[in-house]
Amino acid sequence: MRRILAFLLLAVLAAWAAVNVKLYLKDGGYHLVREYQVQADRVRYYSVERSQWEEIPLDLVDLKRTQGEAAAREDKLEKDAKSLTEEAEARKALQKEVLRIPQNAGVYWLEGSETRTIKAAESTVHTDKGRKILRYLTTMPQMMNGKGTLEIQGAHSLNVFADPEQEFYLQLSESEGFGIVRLASSKTGVRVVEDLTFIPATKDVQEQLDPVDIIQLELATGGLYKIWAKDPLRPGEYAVVQYTPGQLNVQVWDFAIKPK
Repeated sequence: MRRILAFLLLAVLAAWAAVNVKLYLKDGGYHLVREYQVQADRVRYYSVERSQWEEIPLDLVDLKRTQGEAAAREDKLEKDAKSLTEEAEARKALQKEVLRIPQNAGVYWLEGSETRTIKAAESTVHTDKGRKILRYLTTMPQMMNGKGTLEIQGAHSLNVFADPEQEFYLQLSESEGFGIVRLASSKTGVRVVEDLTFIPATKDVQEQLDPVDIIQLELATGGLYKIWAKDPLRPGEYAVVQYTPGQLNVQVWDFAIKPK
């Protein structure tokens, strides 16, 4: 419907441009005309104001300005038509992308004609009392204090991309925050997703991520987004994350950028 309305608007503008032309005079004024004809030393025109054909000496008409403005208007209309066509084609291509993304919650990326899935990483909470897998940790932060880290195993991700502007498709499982974060390397062979501070007195946990500025495009209702970094990513370890601040329920899909 929006595409149809856009083309209707373009048609109206084109019709208006065809009907209304400013026939400029050398004294600075102009006649608003539907059309005009140069005939020897006269200019014959159809006056929009008086709805009739009239004539004026050619010497009184600024023909260069009249023709220049008409050419500029025609050029603008052509550019607008091209822009509308390109926008319609982009929307069509985007709709095709949406159909390629599964409705199951997760992170996906496109490789040629294939839709690839990034497997969610298993996160571990590390404190001075040891490590525990996040999904089995049901009593925190009420029963914890001090500092810790949220980690994923391995020094490097198995999901390696050469493109520093890699695009991802995120189908949310809940209405939560999301983004791309940088991961910190650890001497123990793990990657740190975020630093944690547990405050048992208020039963809160402070989470400190290292976010990357992203561009996000909502593709469909229900939580389907296309995201990519605003600036090219430097070589290193990263992750797409979904989370609710202060709840320590982070979901992590790790990846690495390693140019060829």
